[in-house]
Amino acid sequence: MFKIHTILCPVDFSDASRKAVRYAQEFAGSMGASLYLLNVVEPRPMAVDISLNYVPLEGDLEQAAKEDLEVVLKELTDGGFKAACGVEIGSPADVILDKIDEMDVNMVIMGSHGKKGLSRLIMGSVAETVVRKANCPVLIVKTEEKEFIGE
Repeated sequence: MFKIHTILCPVDFSDASRKAVRYAQEFAGSMGASLYLLNVVEPRPMAVDISLNYVPLEGDLEQAAKEDLEVVLKELTDGGFKAACGVEIGSPADVILDKIDEMDVNMVIMGSHGKKGLSRLIMGSVAETVVRKANCPVLIVKTEEKEFIGE
């Protein structure tokens, strides 16, 4: 029998990832699984900014992400879900794949922005990399798709 015990849900606070959290919540609730929300802060390229504009450092971005993720986590735990969260710095696909192994995750539910053409070619697709390399099932949730979760 296939038993889902830990669901990883990467969150970048986009509409697609917020929708993925709803899916993860439904799956976790119906299967009695724990849920881990993960945000990955990408390191900034080493460049010198001689302007007077403030460029947030990874630590600042990490702290802001933790605060935002805690709000989402509180909603889940107040609803009775076994859930935790974390923020890490690194390449999103690599961190997600490492977390799958580290936590013995057996399902990933994540959003996809649906980039096409040149932007996908240049930036790559985190979701595509995770689907190809993950050692567990991956459910991709798109922003613009018919939902199968009822109210």
